Amino acid sequence: MLRPVALVALLVAGVATPAVVPAATPTEPAIVATVPNPVADGDAGESVVLAAPDGTDLGAYALDDGESRVRLPNRTVSGRVVLTAAPERVRNRTDRRVLDVALPALSNAGERLRLLRGNRTVSTLRYGDAPEGERYRNGTWTPVGATDYPVVAGGAGEARAFVLPDATGPPLAAIRNATERVWLAGYTFTSARATRALANASERGADVRVLVEGGPVGGMSRTQARRLETLVAAGVAVRAVTGPHARYAYHHAKYAVADDRAVVLTENWKPSGTGGADSRGWGAVVSEPSVVAGLARTFEGDFAWRAAVPWDEYRAGRTFAADNATAGTYPTAFAPERVAFESARLLVAPDNAESAVLARLRAANETLRVVQMSVGGPDQAFVRETVAAARRGVEVRLLLSGAWYVREDNGAVVERLNRVAEREGLDLEARLAVPSGYGKIHAKGVVADDTVLLGSLNWNDNSARANREVVLALTGDAADYYRRVFDADWRASGPGTTLPGGVVAVLAVAALACLLAARRVEFE
Repeated sequence: MLRPVALVALLVAGVATPAVVPAATPTEPAIVATVPNPVADGDAGESVVLAAPDGTDLGAYALDDGESRVRLPNRTVSGRVVLTAAPERVRNRTDRRVLDVALPALSNAGERLRLLRGNRTVSTLRYGDAPEGERYRNGTWTPVGATDYPVVAGGAGEARAFVLPDATGPPLAAIRNATERVWLAGYTFTSARATRALANASERGADVRVLVEGGPVGGMSRTQARRLETLVAAGVAVRAVTGPHARYAYHHAKYAVADDRAVVLTENWKPSGTGGADSRGWGAVVSEPSVVAGLARTFEGDFAWRAAVPWDEYRAGRTFAADNATAGTYPTAFAPERVAFESARLLVAPDNAESAVLARLRAANETLRVVQMSVGGPDQAFVRETVAAARRGVEVRLLLSGAWYVREDNGAVVERLNRVAEREGLDLEARLAVPSGYGKIHAKGVVADDTVLLGSLNWNDNSARANREVVLALTGDAADYYRRVFDADWRASGPGTTLPGGVVAVLAVAALACLLAARRVEFE
């Protein structure tokens, strides 16, 4: 089922009120989180989380919502403790101590909870409208069970750098050589080549698992359903992320863990992506131990979560969408290369990628090259930081897709940024891509000085704050490879593009005609 991306992003981005208003000294317990609207009939499983100093006697305290007051049990606690009237429902989603407490009824429309000692308020938590299945903590709503991974920092090593459609071998080579495990994550999956490689790995005795998005835009295709059926028949464990317990708006990450190697991509596991039939994409294969371990942990956490539904259960009673076939062929202008890196970092969204990418953009001091299918407008946080970089003297180049379905919006961004550059005398230029050697821009990459960032993260708030995304950052000589690719695509795209009003109108009509003719448009 499709999930409300815009609503999720609004909820994540729009809450500014602090979650906890401490009223006493650190020797008192405090309310730090609540789940007032769990996914259950009658809101069974409502909970409140307290942070208690060592040896706190809860019997001295009560919870009050302005309508009722509940005295807490005589228990001695330390650290985080979860209070709920349905402990059997809550224990499977936390490793904290869970206490059976008849809480005040928590309103889904908003509440003011107070923790009292006698008649004295020691802590207060206020929240507004409560989205279903989300936790309120630190002023933000997040899905129950959402991870909070830190950035994984790794050391030096060597990467196999490649771009698509030029080099289709590297994404599958790691899978074909794996003997112990292949854990593949994707948004969509329709590649016959990847299907064969995964089935063969399973037949060799490797632990093969596949995790895909269960509600992609336009629906899961018939071809994807057939491919996944083939994998299940070959002994592959296939799951789709869907349903009310989903922690993220979309499982949009594109990567694989094959034995001790990690493959990180901007492209989907499909002919137009990893098959080399259309999109310009970036990718890398690394064996840096910390990155591989971090990516494996991310996969295990997402695969084991209850929103990851086994294939047989997912497909029961479902119908699947028609396919869009892509069959382009392109020459190899950029062969894969072995490139050295001084350090590697693994970023994941929504946990840490936004802040880490913003920090790297702010640290740029010489050059900044950005390629994106689209951006969330000229005022989006990443875009603002590219302009800020230009204002401090950094050479900035932004290349956006010129594909018909994003051309109007991207053209407006290009026009506005180029006007700003001209008005302020900045070394900043934006262009719409004119494909040469590929069909359309789908890469999501940044080269900031000596660092390259590549992965599934689109430059919009939904992607950064609501989706599961994965980004690999490599510092060192590796950045030079992607810089050369970017520069070639930049030169092929000519001078900056502007769209006068009349041209915009013509493009809008053309886009509408294409929409009516197309069976499905996939923003992936």
